[in-house]
Amino acid sequence: MIKRSATAALLTLLLVGTSFAAPVLKRDITVTAGIVTVGDMFEQAGTAAESPLFRAPLPGTSGLVQLADIRSATARVGIEAFDTNGLSAVRVSRAAAIVDQSVLTELINEDLASRGIITEGMSANTIFTTPITPMNAEAVAEPASIISMRYLPGTGGFSARFAIAGLTQPVDVSGNIEMMIDAPHLKATLPAGTILGAEDIDMRPIPLRFAESTGTARLEDLVGKALNRPSRDGMVLKPSDVATPLTISKNDLVTIYFRKGPMTLTVKGQAVTGGTTGAPVQVLNLMSRRVISATALAAGAVEVSNDPLALAGL
Repeated sequence: MIKRSATAALLTLLLVGTSFAAPVLKRDITVTAGIVTVGDMFEQAGTAAESPLFRAPLPGTSGLVQLADIRSATARVGIEAFDTNGLSAVRVSRAAAIVDQSVLTELINEDLASRGIITEGMSANTIFTTPITPMNAEAVAEPASIISMRYLPGTGGFSARFAIAGLTQPVDVSGNIEMMIDAPHLKATLPAGTILGAEDIDMRPIPLRFAESTGTARLEDLVGKALNRPSRDGMVLKPSDVATPLTISKNDLVTIYFRKGPMTLTVKGQAVTGGTTGAPVQVLNLMSRRVISATALAAGAVEVSNDPLALAGL
């Protein structure tokens, strides 16, 4: 009986020691919310972990909390004793998310994109009336959001109001937005007649107003086309700057074909005019010295119709 009672007493002592272990004060803490809880301030906080103690400093700042103030705060939530860990004060820091000009610009762009004002291949160059001083917001998933946004396409002017997490007052900004659009630029200076490949072209943004007034070409409308004139490095390409490459150029030596049923006649000739595949060209029959009309087939090959006059020209 004595042995059983001693065992029960030891078990009770162990359980009491485990259940009522005193909270241990932390040395330095960093919080994200606006309230410091028992769990933030102490190790082994137990069931009181979610109880609030005092307000946290502003986002991005820190401060020392004296031991006497900690004792007053814990007494209010029913914690009469704790292990001070040898500390006379605890530094409390509050994490922050930096909201600066780039963050606000991104939010403005997202708003314009959601309205369909910024579309694929476009961007916006945002200029604020006054520089934006970086702000410390709460370290949350969305530290800043747009409350309202007004944009005037005619002038490019805008005004916007933002909510910043952790700040009680909204932030108002204004400025000007210049819409930009990706346009094809030559990567190098090239001679007339150069057949353009994708590697010759670089897509870079230019003001949308300039593109609308002068016109720009799409990349797919340029690749495989020939430059109409010598063009310099960095030049913005317009539809009028290129043309379909000539299959046959003036003075090219060609073979003139005439086909009728199973019969094919050929004769040597020289191009008098140039042309693209399927286009009409004038060629000189080098045997008869007559100039005849033909159709460009491929490089070095033209075909005459079965028109009797054309045939006689052979």
